[in-house]
Amino acid sequence: MTISQIDINKFYLSSIANKLCSINHDIDFLKKIHEKDRQLPSRDVIINTVEKIRCVLFPGYFVSSELNVDNITHYVGATLDQIRRKMLEQTRRGFCFECGKYGIGCPKCLEKAEKITKEFLACLPEIQRQLALDVQSAYDGDPAATSPDEAIFCYPGVQALTYYRLAHVLFELKVPIVPRIITEYAHSITGIDIHPGAKIGESFFIDHGTGVVIGETCIIGNRVRIYQGVTLGAMSFPLDKDGKPVKGIDRHPIVEDDVIIYSGATILGRIVIGRGSVIGGNVWITRDVPPGSRITQRVAKHEKFEQGGGI
Repeated sequence: MTISQIDINKFYLSSIANKLCSINHDIDFLKKIHEKDRQLPSRDVIINTVEKIRCVLFPGYFVSSELNVDNITHYVGATLDQIRRKMLEQTRRGFCFECGKYGIGCPKCLEKAEKITKEFLACLPEIQRQLALDVQSAYDGDPAATSPDEAIFCYPGVQALTYYRLAHVLFELKVPIVPRIITEYAHSITGIDIHPGAKIGESFFIDHGTGVVIGETCIIGNRVRIYQGVTLGAMSFPLDKDGKPVKGIDRHPIVEDDVIIYSGATILGRIVIGRGSVIGGNVWITRDVPPGSRITQRVAKHEKFEQGGGI
């Protein structure tokens, strides 16, 4: 390539860069890119930190497989220190993102981040207990599972629940943006979409998992089992005076204890699926279901073909 060609390419790329930055100036939420010392949460750092948390929740299963009774406490303690520092920084950036200052000179955001990071880390033993029940439920509920270890290593439902339970605590602690980054990453790698605001009880099992959607205001009880393609969603969105969806209202289903929901079922709106009910595959539900119900599609009829005729 000649010198003149290099100069032409530089000019060409510079022109495109200037146009992109000019567009940024014209779009309200992109204008902030040009603010000095702006610091946003890092998606990559958050994901890396969550993976480290998964390593201490299930020690020996991920990254380091050489742990034993002599070194496990040191490993977990050292990893927790790394997690604390990363979570503190990303939580601080999350609060700065929300308050609009985006920079390092925000002592109130740092103070909140320090407090919440301690509270979050203190919740890890309880999260570990809940996940152990989820793993046991996966093993007990799936005849193909050979051990709880297999569920930890291999099951997308367990992985999605791990991310969800971490994100839910952060959501409850009112940490901005970080919980959504965590659950949307889980969505991208498992195909399971759980909003961090959903409330999910103990011993929850998602079998297969692909295409499962659980909305922000869902409430799910204990010992619930759902299969692939299940949607627990909103039926409609009330609009404000500007025609935009009203945020923060309860609009997703309540699923009580001991419910089973089979693949492809769609359950919409703030309705209640009563305790112990079984929801069959591919049904569409927009009304309350009493406890102990069995909801299925009408069984297809099978008729013999007559010669020269149809069904």
